[in-house]
Amino acid sequence: MWGMTPASSHTGRLLVATPMLTDPNFARSVVLLLDHDEQGALGVVLNHPTPIEVAAVLDGWSALAGRPSVLFQGGPVGLDSALAVAVVPGEPGQAEPLGWRRLHGAIGLVDLEAPPELLAGELGGLRVFAGYAGWSPGQLEAELAEGAWYLVDCEPGDIFCPEPERLWRAVLRRQRGPLAVLATYPDDPTLN
Repeated sequence: MWGMTPASSHTGRLLVATPMLTDPNFARSVVLLLDHDEQGALGVVLNHPTPIEVAAVLDGWSALAGRPSVLFQGGPVGLDSALAVAVVPGEPGQAEPLGWRRLHGAIGLVDLEAPPELLAGELGGLRVFAGYAGWSPGQLEAELAEGAWYLVDCEPGDIFCPEPERLWRAVLRRQRGPLAVLATYPDDPTLN
């Protein structure tokens, strides 16, 4: 992992849990990698909505949040903190709006301390996460080598999928070959 180049970074890609990954934090999860370098990796689970409305915890941001307008459990780390992922249309290199920091392509992090009005006209979508998933240096690479995750490309609609409970199957279904077949894998294979 030392000497990782930007080309070997998986930032902006998705981790899709294999059917055999049974850890309750990650079973059938789809994780957007927000950062991946020699220091480790950080991401958010895109398909674990909570029943808590964004309006109940972040004044002013609910109008900008995509449907469903609830907090998502981004992972098991830092559950007492919130982070927001947003898409700002446009090409990298253009002036970035205040309160938003580009991570990969059009995907970036929102400063939730900033007034929501600063970004209201700029965002193509916003999702708020309580907590995140983190991996120490080399840990994610080991999990990938063990076959715990499938690494696939992210599509624009993945981050703001209005039906997050269907995201795991939808991401697998659009892959080629054997991964597409796994979209039909039953929740409990012993019931077949």
